[in-house]
Amino acid sequence: KATVSVLNWQTRSRDTMRRAGQAVFVRGRACSSLANEVRVEEIGEMKRVVLNRPKALNSLNLNMVRIIQKNYDAWLEQGKGFVVMTGAGGKAFCAGGDVVAVMKEEAGGPLRRDFFLEEYKLNYTIKTYPLPHIAILDGIVMGGGVGLSVHGSHRIVTEKTMFAMPETGIGLFPDVGGSIFLPRMPHRGLGMYLALTGHRLKGADCLHAVVGTNFVKSENIEALEKDLMNTTQAKVDAVIKAHEVPANEIPEFSLQPHLERIAKTFTLGSLDDIMQDLTRESDNDEWAQKTLKQLSKSSPTSLKITHEQITRGAHQTPHENLQMEARMVYGCMNYSNDFNEGIRALLIDKDLKPQWNPATLDEVTPELVKKFFEPRPDREFSAEKAAHL
Repeated sequence: KATVSVLNWQTRSRDTMRRAGQAVFVRGRACSSLANEVRVEEIGEMKRVVLNRPKALNSLNLNMVRIIQKNYDAWLEQGKGFVVMTGAGGKAFCAGGDVVAVMKEEAGGPLRRDFFLEEYKLNYTIKTYPLPHIAILDGIVMGGGVGLSVHGSHRIVTEKTMFAMPETGIGLFPDVGGSIFLPRMPHRGLGMYLALTGHRLKGADCLHAVVGTNFVKSENIEALEKDLMNTTQAKVDAVIKAHEVPANEIPEFSLQPHLERIAKTFTLGSLDDIMQDLTRESDNDEWAQKTLKQLSKSSPTSLKITHEQITRGAHQTPHENLQMEARMVYGCMNYSNDFNEGIRALLIDKDLKPQWNPATLDEVTPELVKKFFEPRPDREFSAEKAAHL
């Protein structure tokens, strides 16, 4: 029997719920539009989370982060079962964080102050979650949606999945734990390539890059979810495997012809070296031309700090990764206007003509890049704070 929750955390205390023998999370009223942004239900051992902003492609806002975090904390106390997260509307799992709302708030406002830290806390929770965490990525998954899925134990991709980390194009960087998974992709240089260019991976490509762990046909997702509703934590892997596309039917990696070039170029020691290598090859190499064109659209500052982020991230723990990203996002909010300009140009005015400042890679000094990685004692991310934020 399903227990539906549109969370209203002020209704009752957890202790009251425990004494009543009910679920630890709170059943609330289905009347608030904010509450409806995440639908939560327990069906047997399955804890189902539905991101429910389909008109906004389920983009993630602070209210949603807090609802999900409270449920995950409660389920952790229960200590059994498994999580299944999906997106409503049939088009997207989650197309990213609601960066327009963040951009529109005045500098120093509570949303700019709290959104990223609390989002990173949730990313850390998922990365360290002891229960199986199954994200069904049957559609668009970008930015913040990647942070809700890629750190979990199971990521189900379909032929409709479209993955990207396009943050350098909006004056940001691939955050939400991008420095955790991108440097650890199975092909050399691939994570750096995806981080800098924002290149999109579709369908089975996500499996080859290990963004996904299992490939299931979109038409079989409904049956998979139904079977998960009727299974136990111990049988999750077997249920998913029963719906997987056989390995010999999975399409080849679309980037396979370019992996050698990616490994050669995107493992070079600096962004300048990468750009020079691509420029040398561009006269006779269509792929190099296309890659340079992708990079030319991005914020020079974002490109420089992203290269540093992915380079450092390969040698860090998940806690250190997210601590670094918390420092970087502070820099994006305070040391540069490129985030505001990128959101304006791509998502608000949509003129697609951002005026980056500095305007060129040569103008982005090592001193500026260094500032993005300096500690912020008043706004540091830490594992201890993440557990109690």
